[in-house]
Amino acid sequence: MDLNLTGHTALITGAASGIGKAAAAVMAAEGARIILVDLDKDGVNAAAAQLRPAADGMPHAAVSADLSTAEGVESAMREALAAGSVDIFVSNAGTCEWRSLDQLTDADWHTTFDLNFMALVRAVRFLLPGMRERRRGSIVITSSDLARQPEVSPADYQVAKAGLLVMTKVLAMEASPHIRVNAVAPGPVWTPLWSRPGGIADNLARVHQRPPEEAVEYELSQRHLPLRRIGKPEEVAKVIAFLASDAAAFVTSSVYGVDGGSVRSLL
Repeated sequence: MDLNLTGHTALITGAASGIGKAAAAVMAAEGARIILVDLDKDGVNAAAAQLRPAADGMPHAAVSADLSTAEGVESAMREALAAGSVDIFVSNAGTCEWRSLDQLTDADWHTTFDLNFMALVRAVRFLLPGMRERRRGSIVITSSDLARQPEVSPADYQVAKAGLLVMTKVLAMEASPHIRVNAVAPGPVWTPLWSRPGGIADNLARVHQRPPEEAVEYELSQRHLPLRRIGKPEEVAKVIAFLASDAAAFVTSSVYGVDGGSVRSLL
């Protein structure tokens, strides 16, 4: 399917690695101009340099900012918008630390919500007015299968991701009829969130008392994934690109599970 993103500018947060980086690559290949935003300055610059040139000749851009603060979001949005309008926003930045409920402090909750939830809220304040003025826009929010089917922990991450699903519904109504808002809810996907030192794989190793790779396999077996494997970033990225494009012109307020079948409920 040709998604025909030529002439569109997509701003993607958390774009230096994982799902965000893959989404940038897929959407650039479909012709879009990409603005990549991430705290990792070297990583986001490298990701931007690897992209296929936009079909309309507009240069891609890399923005380094700390989206866990209001000041960081404002700086990133102003820098991004200085180069022109944005009609696609992929809110993907997030963090996850594996802590039990009794280990979580108030500061931990605030830290998790600032990046996983408030970064979206703050960015939308800057991007939505321009989309409304142009009567065109698409927003795709990265949530998680854990927002729909919670596990024991980490509670702060799961609650923040559930909040994103509520925001998807609210924003879809507020921004209608010219701006579409959808969410993807990935299941286990092999990204730095899992693979980095201290990431989910290392935390599962501690919980299950097994080496990291064995711990991940054991965790997936406990979740009874029908596809029996961990996902790839590009598999989520392709769904994000579809939702952002006019191929999904009649899709809004939806949550697309890209989870290998991890969510077993009907609704």
